[in-house]
Amino acid sequence: MNLQKKLIGLSAAVLLALGLAACGNDEGDEGEETVGDTVDYKIIGIEPGAGIMDETNRVIEAYGLDKWTLASSSDAGMTAALKKAYDKEEPIIITAWTPHWKFAEFDLKYLDDPLNVNGGEEEIRTLGRLGLKEDLPEAHAILSNFYWTIEDMGDVMMDIHNGVNEEDAARNWLDKNEDKVAEWTDGIDKVDGDKIKLAYVAWDSEIASHNVIKVVLEDMGYDVTLMQVELGPLFTAIANGSADATLAVWLPIAHKTYADKFEGEYEELGVNMEGVRSGLAVPTYMDIDSIEDLQE
Repeated sequence: MNLQKKLIGLSAAVLLALGLAACGNDEGDEGEETVGDTVDYKIIGIEPGAGIMDETNRVIEAYGLDKWTLASSSDAGMTAALKKAYDKEEPIIITAWTPHWKFAEFDLKYLDDPLNVNGGEEEIRTLGRLGLKEDLPEAHAILSNFYWTIEDMGDVMMDIHNGVNEEDAARNWLDKNEDKVAEWTDGIDKVDGDKIKLAYVAWDSEIASHNVIKVVLEDMGYDVTLMQVELGPLFTAIANGSADATLAVWLPIAHKTYADKFEGEYEELGVNMEGVRSGLAVPTYMDIDSIEDLQE
């Protein structure tokens, strides 16, 4: 009889322990590793002052991501960190934009942005210094006509990424797309060695576009200089006339701060690409879909 009581008491103790353990598991979800834990609450960015960096800081503020930091790097540094993580299937969160060859090289997805801080699709626009039309009318006309697609740019970017010289990659694309070049230069006379300076930021997308237009302008008789700068100095150069034009301005959101700051000190020549976008991206093997998933 005493043995029976002891067994009953032991069974009750076991059941109680199991019940407490179950309750502990339910509450213990709070102790599970968060997305932030897996990446040390770090978003890998590019150079300070880039539009996507300003956007990401606004994202951090809008979504209350107080524990998160935005790590400055460069386009090359960001993609190197992405490749290192991707090869090991490790978590990583990056600043991203389309077009860019990384979306062809890696399986990536943008995180949903319910608050629309990144602003959805944008345009890449061409800006010229004041007086460009009077000083270099033929170049002004070509730059105003310049328009191509994300797929076009992607072809040039992938060639460069795969080791083709930048100008050679541009020439390869132009040789296969003579009809587009004809549209950009239709009815425009060639010049004889007129000098023109184009400013760009060393993003793969802008390296592609500026090398393409460089070759086009050279074929039209121009002596072209490409001037690599960061975004702030790019706008300054157009505003003070030390550069003649750029194809690298993302609007209406990404570069709005600089566009507003220098308003009236440049001429907008037109849209050279539509449907581009930027935001936060992760490899598709990560089980998150929204910026809200980064919240605690």
